[in-house]
Amino acid sequence: MRRLDDFVPADHPLRRIRVMVNEALAKMDELFSRMYEADVKGGRPSIAPEKLLRAMLLQILFSVRSERQLMEQTQYNMLFRWFIGLAMDDAVWVPTVFSKNRQRLIEHDAVVAFFNEVLETAENKDWLSGEHFSVDGTLIQAWAGHKSFVRKDGEDDGDSGGDFRGQ
Repeated sequence: MRRLDDFVPADHPLRRIRVMVNEALAKMDELFSRMYEADVKGGRPSIAPEKLLRAMLLQILFSVRSERQLMEQTQYNMLFRWFIGLAMDDAVWVPTVFSKNRQRLIEHDAVVAFFNEVLETAENKDWLSGEHFSVDGTLIQAWAGHKSFVRKDGEDDGDSGGDFRGQ
């Protein structure tokens, strides 16, 4: 029987990131305990906040546009399952789990604490650079609707942006 770890190449960049994430999450255990101690039912939730934070990080790293797409990719992507901590036969949760738990993670500053812990770990390992870099904004694609376009000259000809070609 093989483990998911066997399918992730030894030199894959997510391996180093996962080590950093593990260290950060270990430091946050007390925060997670406080988050759920006031819960009427008691105990931890069915989906660990550590897994939700890992999934959110994957969503950012791989530019996945929605939680629905993230869960779809997690269903068949062994790398995502490995990083999150799901076994091959674990069920992938529904996307609404994010919306139900996001508020709790925000209220307790878990997302900020996670980011800060990862940043501190990276800084301690001298993985950060102070070098400045710029991003060319013309290469960033936007999901804008045609009706949101505004004329550069500021004039409004009553068109509401529907037919902008040839103008």
